[in-house]
Amino acid sequence: KFSLYKINYELAQIKLKQKKSIKVECFLGSVNDMNRMEFIIKQNSIDTLYHAAAYKHVTLVENNPGEAIKVNVFGTKIICNLVNKYKIKSFVLVSTDKAVNPSNVMGATKKLAELIVQAASRKLTQTKFSIVRFGNVIGSSGSVIPKFSEQIKNGGPVTVTHKKATRYFMTIPEASQLIIQASSLSEENSLFILEMGNPINIFKLAERMIRLSGCNIKNF
Repeated sequence: KFSLYKINYELAQIKLKQKKSIKVECFLGSVNDMNRMEFIIKQNSIDTLYHAAAYKHVTLVENNPGEAIKVNVFGTKIICNLVNKYKIKSFVLVSTDKAVNPSNVMGATKKLAELIVQAASRKLTQTKFSIVRFGNVIGSSGSVIPKFSEQIKNGGPVTVTHKKATRYFMTIPEASQLIIQASSLSEENSLFILEMGNPINIFKLAERMIRLSGCNIKNF
């Protein structure tokens, strides 16, 4: 809820600075509430729908797999059904690199969401479907960097799941541009993967952040 309020506030400030009369509306609701989703879509003339609603925190999802399936899988199915019903021209699913050979519940549910979208694309010729995959977005709510920063600020410990764990990183502007461009570049059933360079070792990243904060490292 607070994130929606924050987005609405930021957009309002941009409109004031640029003196533009762009209409912005915020609606609160659950992706699993079909009636609510249908009301929002029906009341607005939508050309492109970006579906980013999902539970993305790996540990949280691992401990609550049922809820993850409801939102990540069934929520996607509901949106695809409404895309068909209201003949929306373009649909973009925001996915994750964890959907590639998934090793956890979050990756598996996002992979199922991708399969639902791909199945819909074969049936619904009036809609241009695309899927966007990317890795860790720096500064986002699901990013490991804010988590490490908070743990260091509190004096530790800094928790890393495995010493050999690696992640790809990208900035919020890069992620946003990829998602927006996907709707215009997509042809029929496209899967976009951002070139993010080499993966970064999470353990070494944590060590570097600790040292840059002026703290000492103590392994347990």
